[in-house]
Amino acid sequence: MTCRSARGLVVGSLLVLALAGCSTAQHGNAGPRTDAAPAPSATPSTTSSAAPTPSAPPTASAPPAAPTAPTSSTPPASDTPGAPGPLPFAKAARSVDDPASLWVVVNKSRPLNPVSFVPPDLVYPAVPYVNRQPMRQEAATALVAMLAAARTESGLGFAVQSAYRSYQTQVSVYRDDVARNGVAYADTDTARPGHSEHQTGLAIDLSAAPANCSLAACLGTTPHGKWLAANAWRFGFLLRYPADKVPVTGFTYEPWHFRYIGPELAAELHRSGSTTLEEFFGLPGGTLYR
Repeated sequence: MTCRSARGLVVGSLLVLALAGCSTAQHGNAGPRTDAAPAPSATPSTTSSAAPTPSAPPTASAPPAAPTAPTSSTPPASDTPGAPGPLPFAKAARSVDDPASLWVVVNKSRPLNPVSFVPPDLVYPAVPYVNRQPMRQEAATALVAMLAAARTESGLGFAVQSAYRSYQTQVSVYRDDVARNGVAYADTDTARPGHSEHQTGLAIDLSAAPANCSLAACLGTTPHGKWLAANAWRFGFLLRYPADKVPVTGFTYEPWHFRYIGPELAAELHRSGSTTLEEFFGLPGGTLYR
């Protein structure tokens, strides 16, 4: 072989080897290099800084926790099971038997004890009178306020027809009624001695001033009678003998007869709708003397 031929052979061999190496670099590793940086993606990254993708609805076995309103360690009393309501009226706060008590209940079944009782604090309030008779201090003070309110609110005037009557005075009043009308009639509108509220110094008979339907049932239909019936409770008084309670109280309807019982009891009777002391306290009454 000549030198030229040998040189050509060497060059050719080198060319073949070069071509083979190039082919291996293009086709010998089809996947990307693991040590190379990944190419930028067209979709947002799913790292923790991105918003989470919606998840599948929870199954019945694992429901999501429902949001709850803030709770208080002490719920309102009205929403607490067994929470105490308003305290009941204290019916035993005063005696219904003691003749000196503002709540004493006197009727045909319940005479005063003793029957000779005389109130300890009788006074004459500064009000108009038909018959000037005293009454107990607290009742007198309340009466002055009530008659002043009637004048201010409605322009109505009143006068005291009767107030405290002693046992002996009641003897005369009852005897005169019997003499005029007989026992049966007298027992419907005049208490026998010892059974009269007037003896307590807490009962007051009122008449219109100027006089109109004095000591008569028609007083209840007048502006005076209507005002008293609607407002007396505000001052601690009770219309003692209502028209629909004759079987309970034992006496005929007397829209002029008011009994002082104090503001607390008067307000409670008004609130509860009770109209007689007998029914409110559960005490005997009736039309017959016992």
